[in-house]
Amino acid sequence: MTELIVITFENEPDAEAAYRKVLNLQEDLVVELAGLALVKVDESGKKHVETPHSGELGKDVGRGALFGTLIGLLFFIPFLGLAIGGALGALFAHLDKSPVNAEFREKVQSAVTAGKSAVVVYASKIDEDEFAEEMRSFGGATVRTSISEEEEDRLTHDAAAA
Repeated sequence: MTELIVITFENEPDAEAAYRKVLNLQEDLVVELAGLALVKVDESGKKHVETPHSGELGKDVGRGALFGTLIGLLFFIPFLGLAIGGALGALFAHLDKSPVNAEFREKVQSAVTAGKSAVVVYASKIDEDEFAEEMRSFGGATVRTSISEEEEDRLTHDAAAA
């Protein structure tokens, strides 16, 4: 089971501090990251994504590709009025039957708007209690979901085909 956790912040400094803390929590073995991103939305609404440049992160190519696809779907593809083709349509069809459904995506998109930031954690293992305790001091609002191995495999397959 992989956890997809999006922590949204009202400002960049809080998000940047939380992002650094997540990296430290990985070193402390509180979380095993399959993906991590810091998403900043400037005042004009343009999104900027930062990821760590670590060989230890995202060793699993399939998970790394899926994480990149999820970042794109959560932050860069508008959902209203989207005309989608066959392969991308199949991905969206599976997404809507998965924990990363339209409701989850909408919650994330409505929380991360102009001037706000988010830390996106894709964790293959996590000590949920310790992680929550360590992150509490940063504030922020959390949207999260769990993705089973079966769902992850299906989404990875569809993402590769899109």
